[in-house]
Amino acid sequence: MIQRSEKSISNFKMSKLKKLAGQTVIYGVSSILARFLNFMLTPFYTSKGMFSAEQFGVITEMYAYVAFLIIFLTYGMETTFFRYTTKKEIDSQRVYSNILYSVTCSSFIFIFIAILFSQTIANWLGYSGHAEYVVWFAIIVALDALSAIPQAKLRKESKAKKFALINVVNVAVNIGFNLFFLVYCKSNFEAGNTNWLINLVYNEEIGVGYVFISNLMASVVKFLLLGGELNFKGVFDWGLLKEMYRYAYPMLFVGLAFNINEMLDRVMLKDILTNKYLAENEFLSSQDANQMALTKLGIYGANYKIAMIISLFLQAYRYAAEPFFFNQEKEKNATKTYAKVMNFFMIIVCTMFLAIAMNLQIVKYFTPNSDFWVGLGIVPIILAANVMLGVYVNQSIWYKLSSKTAYGALISIAGALITITINLLFIPAYGYMASAWATFICYSSMTALSYYLGQKHYPIPYNLRKLGLYGGLAMLFFFIRIRIEINAGFNWVEFIYNNVLTLVYISVVIYFEKSLRELVQKKLLKRN
Repeated sequence: MIQRSEKSISNFKMSKLKKLAGQTVIYGVSSILARFLNFMLTPFYTSKGMFSAEQFGVITEMYAYVAFLIIFLTYGMETTFFRYTTKKEIDSQRVYSNILYSVTCSSFIFIFIAILFSQTIANWLGYSGHAEYVVWFAIIVALDALSAIPQAKLRKESKAKKFALINVVNVAVNIGFNLFFLVYCKSNFEAGNTNWLINLVYNEEIGVGYVFISNLMASVVKFLLLGGELNFKGVFDWGLLKEMYRYAYPMLFVGLAFNINEMLDRVMLKDILTNKYLAENEFLSSQDANQMALTKLGIYGANYKIAMIISLFLQAYRYAAEPFFFNQEKEKNATKTYAKVMNFFMIIVCTMFLAIAMNLQIVKYFTPNSDFWVGLGIVPIILAANVMLGVYVNQSIWYKLSSKTAYGALISIAGALITITINLLFIPAYGYMASAWATFICYSSMTALSYYLGQKHYPIPYNLRKLGLYGGLAMLFFFIRIRIEINAGFNWVEFIYNNVLTLVYISVVIYFEKSLRELVQKKLLKRN
């Protein structure tokens, strides 16, 4: 009877994990496809004849600000929605409607302020001749913030297919307009083959602005597609909103601090390097120093994009995992399920780390312009940082489930202080390499601090031996790889040796992870 009971518990756990895996696949196919297509814009933007490293630096900087603003305008309401719709004593429609009221109001206030002070903001950013950038991005950010709440509702209701379709359409529109403006219009204009349509919509002085216009059009389409979900059926309840704000406001600091860790290095690189170049050469103009800094920022941004391939999986996983973790909270042995999920997650992200880091001689063509390859050294560092970020994202469920979100804010703020300090101290000497190491050290520190606090307030029985084995073995194989020469051609010896190491890693983790081993054995038996 005991054996049957243990077996039924094990089967129950596996069914839950399969459900999470299934949801992750659906979200993943759309999210990874969508973000992959968006990522493919990077080789497009960095190809010869499109944008220089300096121009790509402008794109990198502007989207760094967007990341901050999205967090500011959603102020933790996505997580709050998941938390409060699982409370039986509160009507979920009332929760949804009141969150919509709040985010809609704040988004429109933001657009109004941004338009009113657009020129002042543009001057402060160093783009005094492009106040329109501020207006475009204000509308983009506000629409994306408004769209985040109905998208959270789709995730809560497990409408993964609709969620996926909207994501894919959003990216398709973005890419479509990029191709229209930067391929059809630009190439024909430069060749002198204009027509009424090109004359109507294309102006070569806008340049990188067409990237932002394309994004704006995509955000409008996504918002319209979500229109059916924007229902305000619930009665406005100020008491409920105040209660939700108390839960949400630490999540705002979590998000802002997280984006400091993720994005502030882009802003700091430009400013610190500009000042450094001016200090080193008294005859250098501010404009020339700024252009040199933007070039470095463009190189950093392009190679950072390569390393963010792991974050594609992480985003898809988070879409499925967050509602899954909240729904599992009341189940028996929930903490054991969370620990099991961490094992599988660690295996996947470490395998992704090796697959990319071992094949930089191929991955480098993600940016076809060899001018960007000088920054390839940051890729393994940022990949490892994203592994640590993934572990932290899994761990962070403890303060959300225990409603101790203030701890999440403290952890993120600690990480932000580490990021700022390392960048301030070491960018002048080491440039963007300092920013890459700051990201890794920051996420590693946050993971350690989160584990320590989590075990005190919401203990989850993680298997540290296995997690250490999976992570340590991946690092060992990476250090004994054959290193690439940046501008060298394809090397078969390097390719075979490095990928054999990756296959050995996969074999070892399958051996040590019983559930995976049994799954592989079943697959092999079915084939035979």
